[in-house]
Amino acid sequence: MTVLVTGATGNIGKHVVRGLVGAGQPVRAMTRTPESAATRLPAGVAIVAGDFEQPATWEPALAGVDRVHLFPFADPAPAAGPSFIEVAVAAGVRRFVVHSAAAAGFDYLGEPDDLSLSALDRHLADERQWHLSLEQAVAASGAEWTHVRPGLLATWALAWADEIRTTGTVRAPFPQAGNPLVHEADVAEVAVAALITDAHLGQVYTITGPTKITQEEQVREIGVALGRELRLVELTPEAARQEWLDPAQGMDDELLDWLLPTIELGLAPGGAVPATGDFERITGRPPRTFAQWARDHVEDFR
Repeated sequence: MTVLVTGATGNIGKHVVRGLVGAGQPVRAMTRTPESAATRLPAGVAIVAGDFEQPATWEPALAGVDRVHLFPFADPAPAAGPSFIEVAVAAGVRRFVVHSAAAAGFDYLGEPDDLSLSALDRHLADERQWHLSLEQAVAASGAEWTHVRPGLLATWALAWADEIRTTGTVRAPFPQAGNPLVHEADVAEVAVAALITDAHLGQVYTITGPTKITQEEQVREIGVALGRELRLVELTPEAARQEWLDPAQGMDDELLDWLLPTIELGLAPGGAVPATGDFERITGRPPRTFAQWARDHVEDFR
């Protein structure tokens, strides 16, 4: 049994690769940058060039593979996804574990191009459609499947790394907003279990952290991991927009129109995506805490 891991050098994909290697499974890592991937992946992992934007790379990557961790996180994914799945099944793939998103389980909000919706609702509708279309294509392929839907990832906090390193202060709106942020290693652990055992066939899992943690608490935990006190300075949404607006870096008004309300959703009692308990039901132990994530990523903030 050979498993192809797409997105193999990403935050989650690299943990999937390590988990499969640790379980003694043959792994093939598909990446757009095979030259640099060897330094980021365990020794002995077969690395193959592959890109969802380049269909000619698919068949060589899929040769001899019977299971796929599908992580098509790129703009053409909605169009390329079904085609890749078709090629994979024809090549002999009989199981997919889809890295999806909690948004796939949201109630229908409307169409992403419906301008009567708010910017936030259009964004959520787009996310839902993007991920749900891939799940549906896999389910219709005739192959075995499991859908793994992460909630909000703790890696969100890496956006603060520069200002923590340089000033020891985070400037952000809605300090009491938060979510049960999930450690990327927990998402990968569920994906690995679904790839190598039959206990999760046909299941849809939403993987979250253990409990909501506010932005203020997140900053405090990063400070504990660093061994120094950090501060969060509250900004109004208007001030945050002015400080964050940077079209050259992709932070334009269109993005901020949905990003700021997304953060505000975290003011709800359980956060924007409440804790589900799926990880503990699958593994028999609680999810990793944000404090654990901060310790694991402490060098990113030094």
